[in-house]
Amino acid sequence: MHRDVVDTIMEQWSGARPEADISPLAVLSRIMRLGKRLNLARASAFAHAGLEPWEFDVLSALRRAGQPLTPTRLIEETMVTSGTMTNRLSGLSERGLITRVAHQTDRRSMLVEVTDKGIDRVDTALDTLLSAEQRILARLDDDERETLATLLRKLSAGV
Repeated sequence: MHRDVVDTIMEQWSGARPEADISPLAVLSRIMRLGKRLNLARASAFAHAGLEPWEFDVLSALRRAGQPLTPTRLIEETMVTSGTMTNRLSGLSERGLITRVAHQTDRRSMLVEVTDKGIDRVDTALDTLLSAEQRILARLDDDERETLATLLRKLSAGV
């Protein structure tokens, strides 16, 4: 089995703190380190499409929905504050990636719609991201991927 830096860290902690149960590090430190690498791969994929990560988040929420969404729904999807979302929508609108249209049933509300330019950018980013993530997962066979996904889902439900 291939050793990694977490193995070294755990050995060092075992020597420095032999009484401590360091077993969580075997899983969670690897998840944290992998998360950092994934964030870099994602940022690179988004940059390839001319997007910032937060721009991808908003555009992908709109693209997945397949219909205009309210800013409130986008806030729920991207987990940001209303002030942050207002700024993000302004920036995306200025870049021609979204438009804001009147809500048909609620005149107090606007809907946000992704433009063709926004669709092109988010699709390019997604394609680049999926290629990078396929390369990352290439060491795992289909059964291992499914097992890992199941275990991560179970772990995430408890956090």
